[in-house]
Amino acid sequence: MRLQLHWQIIISLIAGGTAGVWFPTYVPYVSWLGDLFMNALSMLIVPIIFFSIVSGVSGIINTGENLKSLGLKTIGLYILTMVLAIITGLVLVNLIQPGSGISSEGNTVKAAVEYKSVHDIAVGVVPKNIFYAFTQNYTLPVILLGFLVGVNVPKISPDGRNALMNLFQGGLELTMRITKQVIVLSPIGIFAIIMKQFGSTPDFWVLVVNMLLYVLTVTIGLAIHTFVWLALLLRFGFRVNPFQHFRNMSTPLLTAFSTASSGAALPATLYAVEKNDGISPKITNFTIPLGSAINMDGAALLECVAVIFIAQAYGVELTIFQTLLVAITSLLCAIGAAGIPMAALVMMSLILNVVGLPLEGIGLVVGVDRILDMMRSAVNVYGDTCVAVMAAKLENEKLPIDIQ
Repeated sequence: MRLQLHWQIIISLIAGGTAGVWFPTYVPYVSWLGDLFMNALSMLIVPIIFFSIVSGVSGIINTGENLKSLGLKTIGLYILTMVLAIITGLVLVNLIQPGSGISSEGNTVKAAVEYKSVHDIAVGVVPKNIFYAFTQNYTLPVILLGFLVGVNVPKISPDGRNALMNLFQGGLELTMRITKQVIVLSPIGIFAIIMKQFGSTPDFWVLVVNMLLYVLTVTIGLAIHTFVWLALLLRFGFRVNPFQHFRNMSTPLLTAFSTASSGAALPATLYAVEKNDGISPKITNFTIPLGSAINMDGAALLECVAVIFIAQAYGVELTIFQTLLVAITSLLCAIGAAGIPMAALVMMSLILNVVGLPLEGIGLVVGVDRILDMMRSAVNVYGDTCVAVMAAKLENEKLPIDIQ
């Protein structure tokens, strides 16, 4: 019987860590496997960004006229909740500093960032040559181009529109298929990455403590976002009872947590929002599926914390502009990222690429990703349900969870 992928990854993590601690002299003979895996992920960065953003944006723009007003409100609310999550993560990771104290021969690098000032950022977003941006993995220009294409494709003639939308959707499906094939090899790549990380770290226990601090930072951030910011928005912004809403969502939240998948919880989420909270099918059937595609509060928070943690571990002090890039990229990558296999791993490689941090830094956080994946999936689903409630209130619906 073949083990599930996450169990294969857990075994490779344990084996890689053990081999790195006990047999560090063998690291050079194995590390190339990790380099190959990181190269494969890097190879997929541009097509994933471009096709997912074009498909996601064009799908939203192509929505029927009767839903565009609701769509704009819903997207605005999703952006608001993700921004709150990102700010929470950035504040916590800079206060707790979970990555400080990790040191190794390979963990002192200079961030090879192309955009060093506001001027450079603004100019660099618009490339002189589109194909140069694609070949050099310049993420921000690709995001801009994907957004522009996604906005304009639905507005051209029907023949051209249908042909291009089919092309981009096919490109996205092809990219996802190749990504799945790369992910199948992730246990081998992760074994090599972890072996290299542990083999080059002089103090094993310091690394373990820092990883636990990283988990604690993410957990606190997710809890603050769920039980403070979203609760305050519901209570004072939209006059509904956040505790009753949370109880009503127990089934989809437990489903998302146990499966580590917001997609698996989608049927339970639709049922709970409509039947327990009393939201109309019109609102429910639009906001929840849209949220499962573009709203990732938990993932956005985690990616920000993870990238700053990796920068701290490598001794790189990110400037305010680089930190801003991390936040913006986390937000933009959420569009269409729900369909990416092992989305956290792929999204993290995208963001690391933006600020010039080495992709092998993923090895510092991948070992604890499974438990965090369960928690962030639950937060992603809860964020979707909260926005559904907010959208319903903006449409003047009366709900059983209203505060009288």
